[in-house]
Amino acid sequence: MTASQSLQLSLSLESLVEAIKWDENGLVPAIVQDAKSKEVLMLAYMNQESLSKSVESGQTWFWSRSRAELWNKGATSGNTQDITSLRYDCDGDTLLVEVNRKGPACHTGENSCFYRTAATAAANEQAGSSSADLSVLGGRFAVLDELERLIADRYEERPEGAYTTYLFDKGIDKILKKVGEETAESIIAAKNGDNDELRYEVSDLIYHLLVLLRERNLPLDDIMHELERRHERPRRD
Repeated sequence: MTASQSLQLSLSLESLVEAIKWDENGLVPAIVQDAKSKEVLMLAYMNQESLSKSVESGQTWFWSRSRAELWNKGATSGNTQDITSLRYDCDGDTLLVEVNRKGPACHTGENSCFYRTAATAAANEQAGSSSADLSVLGGRFAVLDELERLIADRYEERPEGAYTTYLFDKGIDKILKKVGEETAESIIAAKNGDNDELRYEVSDLIYHLLVLLRERNLPLDDIMHELERRHERPRRD
């Protein structure tokens, strides 16, 4: 989506404005989420004018409470956010804005404003030191989340010389070829009974599968939801 494309609303802008529960200052919090990785990027506030501008331009506009003025995200830095969907919650007092971002969302240069960890679940500590170390990073599978974000960045920015850029530039056939190769090598490693080799090959396979998911614009969250759905089915065993 470009800045010249307005959003296609399922209801009129007037109806949307009426559906929102604006606070005493005429504001509503807007959670901004990466449309690809589903990472929460930032929290800002919109008033009726910034919401209207966001809908009309297809880019995020907010109201700055400290400066008491409208601001278009990325107008100065170039780190713009193109809106892919706009939702409001069941109470109508919070907006969820999914975006395709260009560059980091945070003024510090971090991808997300929520880069500081205050606490994590301690359940994994019972599994041993390696699990505990991963929990410090935000969960047992935090590395998958980070890898998915990195691959999404490579897809958008295509830095020269990066292997992931090479895969995306070559296209789906090359990516599928690598997935097939890594699958075969994982099978061979398992057949040989070599767990060190198997660990290495499966890591390569998971990486290439994440590249494939990004190429097909299928978020890892969708895979997790499918696994969860299957887990909740009545079991036959």
